[in-house]
Amino acid sequence: MNYKKLIISVIGFCTIFYSCEDWLDREPLDVVSEGSFFKTPNDFIVYVNSFHTTTGDWTTSESLRDGSTDVQTSTNYLPDRIAGQSTINSGPGYGYGNVRSANYLIKKAREYEGDFEGIKQAVGEAHYFRAWYYYVLLRNFGDVQWIDDVLTMESEELYGERDPRNLITDKIIADLDTAAMYCMVEKGNGYSRIPKWLALLVQSRIALYEGTWEKYHAGTVFAAKNPDPNKYFVKAAAAAKEIIASDKYQIWSTGDTANDFYYNFNWRDFTSHPEIMRWSKMDIALDIHSHRYLYIQAFMNSYGPPKDLVDQFLCKDGLPISLSPLYMGDNTIEDETKNRDPRFDQFIFNQDDIWQIYEDGTFHNYDWVFKEYIFRNVLNSNGTGYQFRKRYYEYYKYHDSQFEDTPVPHYRYAEALLNYAEAKAELGTITQEDLDISINKLRDRVGMPHLLLSNVPNDPKAIYPELSPIINEIRRERVVELAGEGFRWDDLMRWAAMSKLVGKRPRGAKANQFYWPHNLPVDENGYLDMYRNIYPNGYQFKLNRDYLWPIPESQITLNPNLGQNPGWKQ
Repeated sequence: MNYKKLIISVIGFCTIFYSCEDWLDREPLDVVSEGSFFKTPNDFIVYVNSFHTTTGDWTTSESLRDGSTDVQTSTNYLPDRIAGQSTINSGPGYGYGNVRSANYLIKKAREYEGDFEGIKQAVGEAHYFRAWYYYVLLRNFGDVQWIDDVLTMESEELYGERDPRNLITDKIIADLDTAAMYCMVEKGNGYSRIPKWLALLVQSRIALYEGTWEKYHAGTVFAAKNPDPNKYFVKAAAAAKEIIASDKYQIWSTGDTANDFYYNFNWRDFTSHPEIMRWSKMDIALDIHSHRYLYIQAFMNSYGPPKDLVDQFLCKDGLPISLSPLYMGDNTIEDETKNRDPRFDQFIFNQDDIWQIYEDGTFHNYDWVFKEYIFRNVLNSNGTGYQFRKRYYEYYKYHDSQFEDTPVPHYRYAEALLNYAEAKAELGTITQEDLDISINKLRDRVGMPHLLLSNVPNDPKAIYPELSPIINEIRRERVVELAGEGFRWDDLMRWAAMSKLVGKRPRGAKANQFYWPHNLPVDENGYLDMYRNIYPNGYQFKLNRDYLWPIPESQITLNPNLGQNPGWKQ
């Protein structure tokens, strides 16, 4: 077995061995390797490699966070949380196993007698991953316990109260400061070692998450204790600005405004891509693959973008459809895409697009696929009529009935630009220069007019009429640029914006333009209305409960001091 296969085997073993166990019952790797491990820099790298399978970097799990929102809707199923049907034991586990593993490496680094320079990268990555693990706990539960040591069952710290969410965020940010200090300054290949710049991108994301949470949940049962949202906006802007100022990354563009956004995601290898900051390199020979991710996404997927998202795309004059004379209406999807932000036509399949169906090896055109195929099997039908094209790759090699090796991008420089603009807008200090180095870079790729601070459109149908036009436009830009990449659920959570969806049913396109609508219901205006019969009351997310998951009863039994989150019975 060569060295690369050995590393992959270690990663796979660690993932399988640890994935299903509660952290209180686990033993760290020191049990089997105390006498011989952590003696060389390579030992630290081998250990930290096991963390790379645990954050969404090697899977598509994070992209699923858009599911069943106003960005991506299933035809026939609502998750319990957004349907208001979650129970106290239906949420994620309150697990610290990964945290403990990171703590163990950091502890061993303090004991290491060799040159710290040799292990600095591994230690930086351990801080990066610990920060990510705590971010997941923060998103799920709010207040959690901060534990930064390797504890035993007898440790008193295990049985204490939870720490406030902003203390946890401060610790996360400190971990990412350490990661940025220790991790390599080079960009790297994007799929193995963690660079400084990825730590800063994640730091900007998490600081923005906490800042907006504290601002928009103020006065609710989810309010942070002693909130200081501006502190986090400053940090988010600073981290993103450092990435921008480094000039390490750029928005990829060839000048082809009609196609660049689509092809941005469809490289066979992202090593030299100027915008992709993290991606999964697949290798079926090493059992690293995405199963049938893009195949299922393109041909067997019941998820589709709803009309709420479609209506967010501006017209080519930079105005929303409620204001622009260029809007051609929505009698057909062709009409809807005319004179619109080119990202819309590159986001969904349209009449001129070719699909490749691998069962028969035949290229099928719009008439067969778009108007017939997507409704052929009602259980897998796309009930909105809008079919995702973004991240679909015509040229990927589909190997057999179960696996493909299509690389998957996870983190983009575009996010840094959007985080920066939003943080500056939330601070009330955004300038035209800020927009020009952020939002307008994204618009340049697709040939859209610049967003001008002196002339921000005031959309009468803005989703957030209570907020300023500039914040509305920056949020619009975020959803248009990032839709389908896993951001929308977290954005709705941190903005306390689920009230905009409660009681609504997502609509699709006009039904009369399709050959095969089956029995999918239609609303009184002729739009596909996939939840009309199965969820007649629409989204039923409980606003005083469901922004946080419950602490599992089993954990409260072990430690009653944990308490319970708002709205869940103790």
